[in-house]
Amino acid sequence: MENRRNFLKAAATGLATAATPAIAGHHLISQASAPFQGPVSDVLRYVTIKDLELIKLRFDKKTPLTWNAIKKSGGSYPSVTFLKIQTNEGITGYSMTKGSDSDVKHFVKKLQGKNLMNTEEIWHTMFFENRKPVAKGKEIHAIGSVDLCIWDIVGKALQLPVHKVLGTFREKISVYAAGGYYAEGKGIPELVKEMETYVREGYKVVKMKIGYLDARADAERTRAVVKALGNDARVMVDANNGYQSAYEAIRYGRMVEDLDLYWFEEPVAPDDWRGNAEVREALDIPIVAGENEYTRWGARDLVENHSCDIVNIDTIKGGGLTEMRKIAALCSAFHVPVAPHGYSHMNIHALASIPNALILETYPAKARDFNPALPAFPIKDGFVDSPDQIGLGMDPDPVLIKKYKV
Repeated sequence: MENRRNFLKAAATGLATAATPAIAGHHLISQASAPFQGPVSDVLRYVTIKDLELIKLRFDKKTPLTWNAIKKSGGSYPSVTFLKIQTNEGITGYSMTKGSDSDVKHFVKKLQGKNLMNTEEIWHTMFFENRKPVAKGKEIHAIGSVDLCIWDIVGKALQLPVHKVLGTFREKISVYAAGGYYAEGKGIPELVKEMETYVREGYKVVKMKIGYLDARADAERTRAVVKALGNDARVMVDANNGYQSAYEAIRYGRMVEDLDLYWFEEPVAPDDWRGNAEVREALDIPIVAGENEYTRWGARDLVENHSCDIVNIDTIKGGGLTEMRKIAALCSAFHVPVAPHGYSHMNIHALASIPNALILETYPAKARDFNPALPAFPIKDGFVDSPDQIGLGMDPDPVLIKKYKV
């Protein structure tokens, strides 16, 4: 038993040190802050936090009311919050945030005096020091938000896209359009028309919602979309944990199993690892889970319980790019690909540099009608280019700040 403990301890240590973080920068809006212009060797010595600001923008056009299997969204004015960190070297970092403003500020303040170039030490300080080391919760969202901002600073300090700092794996990234929500008056013809619009934008993979209607009705919707798109694009389905039991999810799955779906996302409750495993075992459709998990320890639970074929832990909610690299490394040891959920303008950095990354979730161009802070990526034949802007490329446009700042 002692030998087994020693082996497991050694394996865990090796895993924690084997993975390095990764990221890149499709420029989000404008190159608002100029990159550091001094000698790189000077910046590498010590970069510290000088000041922080949370910039909240609220836009003036209401989004339509839509819903998935478990909740409604939209029907309100969209907003976004940027974290801005200014450093002693004159470098300004930006990221978008999840988690409460107070949590984000708390973790930034914990890093006062720390060298931001020491990214592993930075993450360890936020997660482990001066608090109980919980592996889940909104605190992790805040840690991820700060971690991404730190990587923007590192990229700017080195005058490189962050994925170049971490080691680029791919220059072109496969993408899919996330849509197909339920809405008032939206039947099968309207759903099909929406999906055809995404194909015309350049997408080769599209995603639609299921789980709100009964299995037969959703199977009819799915079949109609697949038939309409033909060989032009493949279809994903996302139940958003809507099925109350594995057998309900399996029942739907068997009705559409012949359609060669790209994947079946979150069929049952996020903590029902056994149920996910049952669905995976029963169906010849790749099963995706992890959107509601956190950190490498959540990924470990998913893969060790054979809960899914693909892990889609959210980069920010999962702990940031530093942690996403560890999540991807763990998954690769089980030959499981990752397809991070959430903000595409930050996830793209992970996709550009992680070897076992699969596909990037994006929202189609129409979303920019309501949220101009997120311009659409140029898509060609189902792919986007790896970012070439310094850092993350997410500096908010000063014009938008002036017009929409809360």
